[in-house]
Parts: sequence; C-alpha cells; structure tokens
Amino acid sequence: MRIVCEICPHKCRIAPGKVGICGTRTNEEGAIKSMNYGVLTAIALDPIEKKPLYHFFPGTKILSVGSWGCNLKCPFCQNHRISMAKGALAGSSYVSAEELVKKALMLRPAKNIGIAHTYNEPFISYEYVMDVSVLAKKEGLKNILVTNGYVCKEPLEEILPLIDAMNVDLKAFNDEFYRNIGGDLESVKRTIEVSYSKCHVEVTTLIVPGENDDKKEIEKLVKWLASLDKNIVYHISAFFPNYKYTDKKATSFAKIYELVDLAKKHLNHVYPGNC
Repeated sequence: MRIVCEICPHKCRIAPGKVGICGTRTNEEGAIKSMNYGVLTAIALDPIEKKPLYHFFPGTKILSVGSWGCNLKCPFCQNHRISMAKGALAGSSYVSAEELVKKALMLRPAKNIGIAHTYNEPFISYEYVMDVSVLAKKEGLKNILVTNGYVCKEPLEEILPLIDAMNVDLKAFNDEFYRNIGGDLESVKRTIEVSYSKCHVEVTTLIVPGENDDKKEIEKLVKWLASLDKNIVYHISAFFPNYKYTDKKATSFAKIYELVDLAKKHLNHVYPGNC
C-alpha cells in the first residue's frame, strides 16, 4: 500500500520499500521513515555569517551539520555531492540527537551558540531536526535552519516554535524557474511569509547568469520582500560553475553589485555574497 509523505509539497505517494523524490524518505512497514535519520555527512564549527546570517548574533560560531538528499534538483547546486547523493556517503557517521546536543554544549567555550542544519535540505530529515531542536532548546542552544523553503505549511508551523533563525534560499521569482528544478515559487514564498514573524529570517538568492539575473525579476522579488518587512536581510550571491552547469560562466561581481544597489532601493539590509 502506498503512503503519502506529508513533509513537502511533492506529497510523494511511496510504495513499500521505495523512496520519495528526495531520496531519503521511504515507506517502511506502512509508515514513512527517514532513511538519513542521524546520518551526518558533514559537521563543522562555522562562523554564523557563513550560513549566511549577518544579523543574528554576529561574531559567534554555530555547529553546522548536514546529511544527504534534497527535494529539489538544481543543476547549479553548489553542494551536489551530498544533496544529490543516492544514499549515505563514505565517511558518513550516525550521531544521535543526544550526542549532537552534547557536542554543541562542549563547544560553547569556542563561541558556539547552537546547531545549524545545513549543507543539504534539512526538512527532509524532519524527525531528526525536530528531535535535536527539542533537546537543544532545553539546553538554551539556538536552532538554525538553512533551507530551500520547499516544505508544507503544517510541518513548518509545527517546528517553528523551536527555531530561532532561518536562511531561506529564494532561488528566483518566476514559476518556470521553479518548475525546472522540481518545485514551485508559491510554496517557498509561503515559507518566508509564515516564518519571518516567528523567528529571525534572512533570504538568499544565488544569481545564475541567464537564469535568474533579470533586473526586473529581482526588483519584483525585493519589492515582495519589502512588502513583508523592509528589514528582512537579503543576500545576493555569485554563482560559480558546478554540477551540471560547469559550462556556464561565473556571475560577474559587477552584476552582483548592480543587483545589490537595485535591492537597496527597497530593502534596508542587502549584502553581496561570494564576491
């Protein structure tokens, strides 16, 4: 019997023993299970600005962890070796929620303020992120998500009371772009709308030449963000050839600064990235 996964808008109907589009959520004995629960492919103590979060406890560090898999299929993915992996990678290790929180607490003397779920899409590891966040909150640690925002409203609202900050990747501001990567713009907009008043939210757009760099489109995007709050922090980042887009040119820094200047006409806090 097929079971519907309720985490993201794909709403995958998964047959027994099969996996959803994200490659990590499976139908096991009539229930949806996360194949990558606690399986970490990357763990590092990063400057919080690297997430990027510029207006959330600047100058501190954050214990950053990631697993594998993603519910979008971006041909320009800068982290494709783990996000597009079909299973746990060599060197992966299981870290329980309790162990991870303990490690985060041990790193407090090194300016660590909490745990960031990043590197691949955290919402597809929903159960693990939830378990870690509950324990971390009890210990006074900050919970951070770096996400593509492609999640259903119900699980988002369930976890938000535990989340202190998010960086949402708003990849473009047109429906065709999102269809091409297997998502939809309105779902990501809804994530930002629901989240920005309940936790600290910053937004990032990776500018891919010829794909999402149109000035009119970026102006529509920043006007929409400004309609929510002119103080939402916005990052405009340069693309470098990667994954299936190795034949594309990197985004010129001049283009990034041009778009930053445009965005600053509508938002109070705009930053260039990868420049």
